[in-house]
Amino acid sequence: MQVRSLLLLLALILVAAAAEAGKNKKEKTKKDGSKCEDWRWGPCVPNSKDCGLGYREGTCKDESKKLKCKIPCNWKKKFGADCKYKFESWGGCSAQTGLKTRSGILKKALYNAQCEETVYVTKPCSSKIKSKSKAKKGKGKD
Repeated sequence: MQVRSLLLLLALILVAAAAEAGKNKKEKTKKDGSKCEDWRWGPCVPNSKDCGLGYREGTCKDESKKLKCKIPCNWKKKFGADCKYKFESWGGCSAQTGLKTRSGILKKALYNAQCEETVYVTKPCSSKIKSKSKAKKGKGKD
């Protein structure tokens, strides 16, 4: 009887210890310890040139901090790196302009970025004519 009571007590202690450890882990995941919830973030500013590693400044009431960020070197400069769009397929080639066009609808605005709801992009038409089936070269047996 005493063995069962001892085992039950031990099990309760282990459960309580695990719950306390989980609480401490959650508290540690707060990176800055700030209680401010209305952060305003600026754009990602690259350390050099116009892409690559950089930083973003944020302010909330009297607090301010910097976060590391990265601007991909193939980003669409017109829209900003913090505006993510879902693009349609490219349209047909315009004979008058020599350009193809497609539109994108805003999917996500990161860090409260000011983004346009719909954007349009163009690119030059390909000068190569792509064929759907390529000629197979085989070893001929004569």
